[in-house]
Amino acid sequence: MARRKQTMSYQEETWRIFRIMAEFVEGFETLSKIGPCVTVFGSARTPCNDKYYKTAVDMAKIAVQNNYGVITGGGPGIMEAANKGASEAGGISIGLNIQLPYEQEPNPFIKTLLNFKYFFCRKVMFLKYTSAVIVFPGGYGTLDEMFETLTLIQTQKISHLPLILMGKDYWNGCVEWLKEALLGREYIEKTDLRLFNIVNNPVEAIQIVNTFYKRREENVNFI
Repeated sequence: MARRKQTMSYQEETWRIFRIMAEFVEGFETLSKIGPCVTVFGSARTPCNDKYYKTAVDMAKIAVQNNYGVITGGGPGIMEAANKGASEAGGISIGLNIQLPYEQEPNPFIKTLLNFKYFFCRKVMFLKYTSAVIVFPGGYGTLDEMFETLTLIQTQKISHLPLILMGKDYWNGCVEWLKEALLGREYIEKTDLRLFNIVNNPVEAIQIVNTFYKRREENVNFI
């Protein structure tokens, strides 16, 4: 009986590999064709009357006006706001939804929807085809996404891209902690604090993205 149980477990693991492969293949096939996009992270609990909900709507509209599509986690709150702004502006509005025990429902403003069972597959898709990451206030999931992006940039596991934190009143305390606890103990370098920007204005956020790629293009042409 124990041997049979082990065999069934192995079979389950084999099928899990195929499921993981399928999520990557579908994601690559869909997102490789979308063109420049910005990925937006933020809390699923942000109500529609919150100032950051409106800011996310406005930011997404400005992104579309500057020829960027918008990628979110596909759920409510900030994700819904960003998809709403992109959709209302007539732009690309992508949702990478995650299957959770309490069934996160995709928001109604998504034009291209991908569903994921595995967080790590979804995380790859957030960053592989994006031109920038804009992070709004959020909880553990948002902080996880923000710090993972920061780590990948720092370790050069992904190409350097704009990482923008929206909302100085929310993020300043975190940055002060980074300076005191991490930089103060020399766990990071001073230059690591330049891997992200903090802004309040959605116009400024998209300007940072545009400036980043304008300078990169100028440097390539100069070489």
